Amino acid sequence: MKFKLVSPFQPGGDQPQAIKKLSEGVKKDLQHQVLLGVTGSGKTFTIASVVKELNMPTLVISPNKILAAQLYQEFKSFFPENAINYFVSYYDYYQPEAYLPVDKTYIQKDARINSEIDKLRHAAIQNLFTRKDSLIISSVSCIYGIGSPDNYKKARLELKVGSMINNRDLARHLSLLQYVRCQKKKTTPGEYVLNTNRLSSGQVIIHLVTDSKVEIEMSCKKIVAIKVAGKDKKGVDIYPAKFWVTPQHQFNLALRNIKSEMEERVEELQSANKFEEAERLEKRTMFDIEMLKKQGYVNGVENYSRHFDFRQPGEPALTLLDYFPKPFLLIVDESHIAIPQLRAMEAGDSKRKDSLIAHGYRLPSAIDNRPLRFEEFEEKIGQTIYVSATPGDYELEKVRVTGQIVEQMVRPTGILDPKISIRPAQTQVRDLLKEIKKCVAKDERVLALTLTKRSAEDLTEYLLDQGIKAAYLHSEIKTLKRPEVLASLRRGDIDVVVGINLLREGLDLPEVSLVAILDADREGFLRNYRGLIQMAGRAARSTKGQVILYADLLTNSIKQTLDETNRRRQAQMRFNKKRGVTPQELNKPIMVSNFNVD
Repeated sequence: MKFKLVSPFQPGGDQPQAIKKLSEGVKKDLQHQVLLGVTGSGKTFTIASVVKELNMPTLVISPNKILAAQLYQEFKSFFPENAINYFVSYYDYYQPEAYLPVDKTYIQKDARINSEIDKLRHAAIQNLFTRKDSLIISSVSCIYGIGSPDNYKKARLELKVGSMINNRDLARHLSLLQYVRCQKKKTTPGEYVLNTNRLSSGQVIIHLVTDSKVEIEMSCKKIVAIKVAGKDKKGVDIYPAKFWVTPQHQFNLALRNIKSEMEERVEELQSANKFEEAERLEKRTMFDIEMLKKQGYVNGVENYSRHFDFRQPGEPALTLLDYFPKPFLLIVDESHIAIPQLRAMEAGDSKRKDSLIAHGYRLPSAIDNRPLRFEEFEEKIGQTIYVSATPGDYELEKVRVTGQIVEQMVRPTGILDPKISIRPAQTQVRDLLKEIKKCVAKDERVLALTLTKRSAEDLTEYLLDQGIKAAYLHSEIKTLKRPEVLASLRRGDIDVVVGINLLREGLDLPEVSLVAILDADREGFLRNYRGLIQMAGRAARSTKGQVILYADLLTNSIKQTLDETNRRRQAQMRFNKKRGVTPQELNKPIMVSNFNVD
């Protein structure tokens, strides 16, 4: 199975040389490459062309869920016949377990799991086992443990027409795979029904965790027919309904090891006169062990992952990276954001776990239920392409040693970087309203970028009061709803989207002609050079694109942004003049949010 690229586009601008250099770089075994491409230059198409050329399993890491969703839609359109999957955190809301010793407050883990994303995660994993043409778009959550790939694969139940199996064995195996038997025929993911009659024949209906419905017809303990999603099949593989699955003999040994660790830790706490902590730990651990014995699962099972994976203390967890066949290609999208996130994730997690362990809420082994340390992440990856209009110091240092920088400055459309103007911050809201009305009159869209969630919500409410169709977008908007908001903007159902840093990198919105950056002189994470360049780039897909920086001070970041924008505009104008290119807007179709598990 090979990657088959389907697109009405032909490489243009700087794309042909970028595709050639990157592909040759991988073939020459360069470990690190940077695609330094300006916003709107078609970096995703370039990467898709490289994937087609190399035909390797590919992981694309994106710094947030909105960009991951957009990349999923784009790669799905480029490779409609291939296995393109989406793997992000399945929490709509997540409050981690914590203990605050200052006021002796225990915070219980609270989370809302998005079942739709859970299906997509399982589909991604299963495609890695069965298809060589797999490309997964993931968020940085891919460095969290999800259990052993060997256990997940070996635990699957292979059913074939003509095979012999009795109802009891089938029910037992489905239970081990964490499928729950229900009484009604209408199942939900992770459930099944098993109906038999006095003639020793029966039907089993299994609703796979990936959402496909499997119907198995049996007669005298023999499988006579299998249907998957209504289609006749010769066989089907039933994979576990949850990632944390362990063979029974290992499972029982892991429970004994958990109990042994608990007994040692309880004795240690008692010796230190921490009797309350010792009692708490023993009661909680024994409850979890009993639940694991009865159900094979318990909330917080990941805290015992070291025992179920039979890892040594300090050994990293098994993550999505371990499921990929070797070699595989890694693409780090918007690397200037993603790399710092990957670097920082483990430290914060460990600090929280240390407090829980010290006060008897968790066993010491819980510390190894953590995201990968950055050096561990580096050990698990191979050849990498970092994609960014503003690559960070880490990527630039890596390519200086074992790689190359490939520039993609000229857009296939010939569109120049947008002009930037500076206006007073004191009157920014009043001036912005005036500019928005001009854009609305011309059927153009606007992005307004604020510094905080509160200011985004307040500005949105003000614009609505003024008769402007506006919406805000920040981290509290549900994952799969975010692309819908952006699609509404493109259709004209919304004229203005107000956001914070979620609107900086990677968003492909050709209808947006104005990007307004409020409080642009507030030097910091959201208003540094890289941030301003990225935000300004949201207007680089329109021939009428303009950027307004509302600022009372000319900061170094603003100066650097103006200088770099002028440099790029000069290079683009020289290219257009030399080849007689007239800038043209790309009529890009609006993609409907359609996540599937094919």
